[in-house]
Amino acid sequence: MNATVVVILALAAGTYAFRLVGPVLHGRVAVPARVQELASAGAVVLLAALLATGALTESGGFAGWARPAGVLAGAVLAWRRASFAVVVLGAVVTTALLRLAGVA
Repeated sequence: MNATVVVILALAAGTYAFRLVGPVLHGRVAVPARVQELASAGAVVLLAALLATGALTESGGFAGWARPAGVLAGAVLAWRRASFAVVVLGAVVTTALLRLAGVA
């Protein structure tokens, strides 16, 4: 086995163990309500940071205005409860049309 396979297997085992901890420890460990609130808030902040990084940057710099506009169009469609395909197509079309118009 080469090193890549070993690393993949180790990560798979770690992921499985991490997911198994929840059901095994359920009911045995009491997590305070404040910790649960902070964990929920942390997840939202992490997702927002990932969205902002992906929408606004490319190769360590600003991605231009077309990509954030496409993300915004997709967000509006998602907020209006459009189907996933419509959300993705709306974001893609918005970005493509702005790039075609010369907005980088």
